[in-house]
Amino acid sequence: MGWRLKKTVVLVGMMGAGKTAVGTQLARLLGVGFLDSDEEIVKAANMTIAEIFERDGEPFFRLKEAQVIARLLRGRPGVLSTGGGAFLQGANRAEIAAHGVSVWLKADLELLWTRVRHKSTRPLLKTADPKGTLAALMAAREPVYAQADMTVISRPELTVEAMAENVLAALMARPDVLERK
Repeated sequence: MGWRLKKTVVLVGMMGAGKTAVGTQLARLLGVGFLDSDEEIVKAANMTIAEIFERDGEPFFRLKEAQVIARLLRGRPGVLSTGGGAFLQGANRAEIAAHGVSVWLKADLELLWTRVRHKSTRPLLKTADPKGTLAALMAAREPVYAQADMTVISRPELTVEAMAENVLAALMARPDVLERK
């Protein structure tokens, strides 16, 4: 028994919440394509996110991100992982609400820190106190993430597969998004 996805599922949440890993697995379960907005920006700009931030600044990056997300939402329904800051932009939330469904992968600070502390690819964490920065980002962002259509809790003991199954279970409650073939 397969699935028919009617709208793109947009995974939102903090860096380290598992948006890419869970999104890839969810796309596999649904038999649809997986896209990562950050990867698409890197392809379009031919430079890394960190390089874009450094050369052109965050406002330019956010503009490119909004253009990429709007384009991807108008394509064939699939699973889209977004950068941690994407959902904070009102224009992106409006696009996602109009053309997709947002799912917040909610993880606590300790789990996020465990996942991101050894990565040098996070421009926003290049500070004297990266864990404090992560906590501050979380505090600022969570009220916005809470506006997502659905929330799925991430816990350390859950595998990527279990998380994808939990997202799928949440989506099954939305016949406007997902139906059995």
